[in-house]
Amino acid sequence: LFDGVYPFYPQQRKAAVFDISTIIVIVVFLTLACSFLLIIPGIRGRARLYWTLRVLLSLFVGVVIVVVQFTGDWETGWVQANTSYKSFSPVQVDADIGLHIGLAGVNVTLRGNPVNQINETINYNEHFPWNFGADYDRSYSEGLQKGLPSPILYVAEKFSTQSPCAVHRQYRIAGHYASAMLWVAFCTWIISNILFSMPVLIYGGYMLLVTGAFMIFSLLSFSTVRNSPMCLIQIGTRALHVAYGGSFWLMLAIGLLCFVVGIIIVAMHHLNLDLLKTFFDLREDKAEEHEEMPGVFINPHFTNKG
Repeated sequence: LFDGVYPFYPQQRKAAVFDISTIIVIVVFLTLACSFLLIIPGIRGRARLYWTLRVLLSLFVGVVIVVVQFTGDWETGWVQANTSYKSFSPVQVDADIGLHIGLAGVNVTLRGNPVNQINETINYNEHFPWNFGADYDRSYSEGLQKGLPSPILYVAEKFSTQSPCAVHRQYRIAGHYASAMLWVAFCTWIISNILFSMPVLIYGGYMLLVTGAFMIFSLLSFSTVRNSPMCLIQIGTRALHVAYGGSFWLMLAIGLLCFVVGIIIVAMHHLNLDLLKTFFDLREDKAEEHEEMPGVFINPHFTNKG
């Protein structure tokens, strides 16, 4: 205590869902999309519609694969409860406590109802990383030293290496392998786009199926955390439960979309190749396909000499 006041020091905040890395990735892909929209008027006929559909859909798949690496809502949970605000203090506050779990760490949110209570602004959002190269326990210790509110420290303690819950290792490894598989999916997505620009469309369809497969594998890797029973997070008289969040379901939808599009491309290659080439603007003109060799002029000098 300092003159009877609990020390609360300012800390650099990180958003629960969006952070600076997410914004950078979105800006890069939006720049690519806007650049394409500037040149799309130069494409004539129905090919303009086909190009727009292909490019925007492909960019959307790519940005989702990269962005979900940095989001913090693979698992989320909220609870509203009356809980103690400070250690060694009987003061109770009415607040919403949120838990946001990502591939690289966990965010704990505390927001008062209303925000201004007991002459303080109760609006906290703290990030505790567990990706390789980060020290979760050190981040938790720094939170203790800074005097974070008791609900945040209580929830964060559940994921520490010393916690009896023993879920830190499971989440850390599952998030690491899920992230690695997503980067592989990003590489196969790039290869599929290269193949689609060449007259080997069926191999582009195969690579799109591989992309969807690695996205589903990343979901399976992350879902292994459910094999370890989660400790009960009791806050006041209420319990905080987590469920799969927006990033998990978005990745599932995009993975299934890649499967569907890949299967359609492979099927069209065997059923109607001309229509598939038309959609990818690779169909040669009929006149050029059946064009016969023009007349050949032969130098009579070389003929007589032969």
